[in-house]
Amino acid sequence: MDALVAERGGALLATAVLLTGSRVAGEDLVQAALERLMRNWHRVHGDREGYLRRTLYHLAVDRWRLRRRRPEVLADVEPPGQPDGTDVLHLRQALVQALGLLPPRQRAVLVLRYWEQLSEAEAAEVLGCSVGTVKSTTSRGLARLRELTADWALEGAGMNGARR
Repeated sequence: MDALVAERGGALLATAVLLTGSRVAGEDLVQAALERLMRNWHRVHGDREGYLRRTLYHLAVDRWRLRRRRPEVLADVEPPGQPDGTDVLHLRQALVQALGLLPPRQRAVLVLRYWEQLSEAEAAEVLGCSVGTVKSTTSRGLARLRELTADWALEGAGMNGARR
């Protein structure tokens, strides 16, 4: 288990942060997934990292459902505007916020496909759905992200508030 955490812990944490929208919640999610793996170690044969990924996703879904019952107010996504070296950091934070505005399934599919770089078939296996569902959910999720971030491109072009 130590070798798995040493080798893949950072990647699992990054995935969890993208699924939850916060580092603290991501750390909690990874901890909970590792606890489940330890409890079920003798029953998990083969791909233990895959087990952890599926567990991360399912735990995240449980938390999304709980939050849906107790909604929290999300701050508006502010596009980064500083011309200094913090642009990348601000863009990353804004993208994490934008991901947080997506429905849970779309967020999970995009994280698995583009952050974890899983194939459509691998993402379908983790999520327990068909490849077609992964394809359509990816398409809808990317379209929604484009809507959420459209103003950023306009602002970068000096057209703040303008619409096409």
